Amino acid sequence: MHDAITDVAGIEAGHWSDLEALTGCTVVLCRAGAIAGVAVRGAAPGTRETDLCRPGTLIERVHAVVLCGGSAFGLEAASGVARALADLGVGYDARGITVPIVPATVVFDLALGAVAWPDVAAGRTAVAEASGAPFERGCVGAGTGATVGKVLGMEHATKSGVGTASVDAGGGVVVGAVVVANAGGDVVDPATGAIVAGTRAADGSGFADSVALVRRGFEPPPPVEQTTLAVVATDAALTVEQANHVASVAHDGLARTVRPVHTMHDGDTVFVMATGAGAGRLDSVAVTRLAVLAVDAVERATLDAVRSASPAGGLPAAGSVGA
Repeated sequence: MHDAITDVAGIEAGHWSDLEALTGCTVVLCRAGAIAGVAVRGAAPGTRETDLCRPGTLIERVHAVVLCGGSAFGLEAASGVARALADLGVGYDARGITVPIVPATVVFDLALGAVAWPDVAAGRTAVAEASGAPFERGCVGAGTGATVGKVLGMEHATKSGVGTASVDAGGGVVVGAVVVANAGGDVVDPATGAIVAGTRAADGSGFADSVALVRRGFEPPPPVEQTTLAVVATDAALTVEQANHVASVAHDGLARTVRPVHTMHDGDTVFVMATGAGAGRLDSVAVTRLAVLAVDAVERATLDAVRSASPAGGLPAAGSVGA
């Protein structure tokens, strides 16, 4: 176990990063296909093929989920992932034509670095880089331009990134998560209540407490450069309905750590990928336990995203704020 989403059997992950423009994309890949679920809680999402992940659709398995920088422009990277997988023969067999199923979602990172986004070539590169080995976290992939704490404007934000974690559920089942933390507010350690990264006080004394600022009213206007994304993967055998339930509950991992969360300016989205490589199909009691572990994995991956970040774009990382 490497405490990463790639601890889940059948799951690979890879990044493409533009360290100058400060954007990128991250692909979570399952070549054999994974039962998918999704829950969108933010009111301003940028997504692709989320409807396909819901119950009642013809196709139940996805071959990759792509997390992208570049706002709506960044969805272009998912086409590159699909093309790369088709070249590898990975996808849905549509009467002899291979069609990879690749949902995607984006963060807004256009206000840091250059106005740039991952394109088709970037998606291809992320697939080429994907493996089941432990992968880099922090300011890479979709976390390259990620920031948190923008309630007082981008100049008072803190650099964030992409993080990951996994939980051994026992019985041959693992639950893993990858999170891109790009919140408008703070990331808080629920074990202590302490702000780990977020809006920096104007006087440089530390963190300003985004929730307190929101309660007093926005000045300047509320930020739009926000959204936190997650992919939860497990080698348990879930139905589409169960995968969607787990995706919905997994948002509690964001609610534990991101404050405020699920605002009108967020696109907070959680995908679930169930490879079915573990033990037999789960009953309702086992799904309940799996959802609790998914919350834990998302919580820890969110904290990892800010703790693994390094300064970039003129913004400090969590460890240097108030030092």
